[in-house]
Amino acid sequence: MTQETSVVDDLVRKRLRALRLARGLSLGDLAERTHLSPATLSRLETGSRRLALDQLVLLSRALDTSLDQLVATEAEDVVIGPVRDHGQDGGLRWTLRDSPDTTVLRRRFTAPPGTPAGATSAAATTTSAQRAHPGREWLLVLSGTALLHLGTRSVRVERDHVAEFPTMLPHALGAADSRPCEVVMVFDREARRAHPG
Repeated sequence: MTQETSVVDDLVRKRLRALRLARGLSLGDLAERTHLSPATLSRLETGSRRLALDQLVLLSRALDTSLDQLVATEAEDVVIGPVRDHGQDGGLRWTLRDSPDTTVLRRRFTAPPGTPAGATSAAATTTSAQRAHPGREWLLVLSGTALLHLGTRSVRVERDHVAEFPTMLPHALGAADSRPCEVVMVFDREARRAHPG
């Protein structure tokens, strides 16, 4: 067995055990689903028995995963660096490698929703600044309090709270108070098209 094969073999064994435990299955439970004995399953997980393709197919089905996912090698590059998003406040943007239709943004808001560029007072807020477009948005407030205008209502989103909404609702986001707020926003492809940057 080559070193590379040994590494993959070890990873698959760890993944089998981790998936079994994550699904709350004992060796006996998994044995019932696969028609393999608990002893065989234990030896497969610990490495004292060779992994066979037919067993891996049974195990992937029983563990509700694909064979590809079960035998996938470790990701080479797990860190995604940010790109400066030049729209609005120059926040940071990341595109997820395995889900390129999903974009993550980090933004800082210093004014209420709908405040024209350069203005900082709530009196300057306009309802015409609300936008509607296809898609969904999800946001997490990292610091401060965000104010989300959704149609005719306003929702305060406190630190460590999340808001999720369909973007066909007219919406605008900004700081709720005189203090800035910082948020992480996740957009699907349709919603991202409507955001500058």
